[in-house]
Amino acid sequence: MSDLHALSASAMVAAYRDGSLSPVEVTQAVLQHIERCEPVLCATYALDAEAALSMARAAEARWHAGTPISVGGVCIDGVPATIKENIATRGVPVPVGTAASLPVPAAADAPPAARLREAGAVFVAKTTMPEYGMLSSGLSSFHALARNPWNTAMNPGGSSAGAGAAGAAGYGPLHIGTDIGGSVRLPAAWCGLAGLKPSLGRVPIDPPYMGRCAGPMTRTVTDAALMMAVLSRPDPRDHMSLPPADIPWLSLQRELKGLRIGLLLEAGCGMPVSPQVQQAVVAAARLFEQAGAVIETLQPWMSNELLHGVDRFWRIRSGVDVQALPPERRAKVLPIVRQWAEGGLGFSGEQAFEAYSMTFKTRATTVAATQPYDYVLSPVSPNTSFPAEWAYPTNNVNEAMDHIGFTLPFSMSEQPAASVNCGYDSNGVPIGLQIAGRRFDDLGVLQMARAFEQMRPAQRPWPHISTHTSAHISAHFAGA
Repeated sequence: MSDLHALSASAMVAAYRDGSLSPVEVTQAVLQHIERCEPVLCATYALDAEAALSMARAAEARWHAGTPISVGGVCIDGVPATIKENIATRGVPVPVGTAASLPVPAAADAPPAARLREAGAVFVAKTTMPEYGMLSSGLSSFHALARNPWNTAMNPGGSSAGAGAAGAAGYGPLHIGTDIGGSVRLPAAWCGLAGLKPSLGRVPIDPPYMGRCAGPMTRTVTDAALMMAVLSRPDPRDHMSLPPADIPWLSLQRELKGLRIGLLLEAGCGMPVSPQVQQAVVAAARLFEQAGAVIETLQPWMSNELLHGVDRFWRIRSGVDVQALPPERRAKVLPIVRQWAEGGLGFSGEQAFEAYSMTFKTRATTVAATQPYDYVLSPVSPNTSFPAEWAYPTNNVNEAMDHIGFTLPFSMSEQPAASVNCGYDSNGVPIGLQIAGRRFDDLGVLQMARAFEQMRPAQRPWPHISTHTSAHISAHFAGA
């Protein structure tokens, strides 16, 4: 029990219930652990230790009084949590990873933060993100560079970069990120976490947008399910949210025999799949097959036309936003992000509409290709880990989205998709297995992730970070 920061949410609640631990003890341990790790990882933003301890003391009083908060039969009262920077928490500015933003304190909690606060979670910190959330890394003009705890020379992924690093390092058990093309699943994959991009609208968010989801990033699938029980509660601010549903989130056992599972090993676009990634995903599929599932190889349905069409639409949207900034603020935007965004300027209305239409074509082809299957297995990303300072796996702005050929389709189709660890690359960094399901089957996807969690080989110990951990890159990576 010495490493209190590393306990699961379930274990913390059990200890609060029997009186062997208090939320204050646990929060103090988490804060001390963050203080040790942050000089290396740079995963947090707006950390307020006194505010966290105040929330912990309030939770401790409720437990002592025998009145802990329970939400739909689920309790996370007094459990430490982090929240991605772009999810507003009242009184804290939301810079969205860029020095070009204005530091205006948020007037209110966004829905995910509001649900966690109502449930009694202890906010230990916000977590860092890259410039405008448009990079699969921790590179930012506002935040210090986030690093991967498994290998600090390498990238944690993004855009939920700090959340991924915080989860792997043990900054408490509960972390929440956002995802519009892979931003929960990519860092979850490279940080070895269980991450869920829910069906669009399952977790209310503000502001809502096509494909934009908030989802849990945790060390265990059970803790992700605990978070979903809280996060999925309704909020009228999300005009794209789903109707409230009575989902038994903690019913995670699932019979695999007879399930029809598609195995997608090629995205059909973007980067080729690394042999290390393919080997890990095929080995995972064999475990499902040995458990009685029927595995069928799926032919890719994506194309570079679809992938680059969606990329063009996002560039046009971001280019308009960047162009609207006053010149002095525009100059603060990270150069590679500004170059990417300004690549969307100058298109005609007809060309912009054609790019926008690629989002719907991606959706239609994804639903059609996956409908015959109960679930689809694939890599989260085709590539293995890459240097922390890089913006993308290729670090090439012209190939900015070439690594999201597996994650993007399920964002546009609004289908749930999870990442769960299935191996490690030659740099010691985790490799993610993506498990996708039909729209609205969020619980089924979690059940499949839990089944794999129970079947997979023993996992390596979580990384240990200290102020003595080297954050320097070898000459090999510095010159890459």
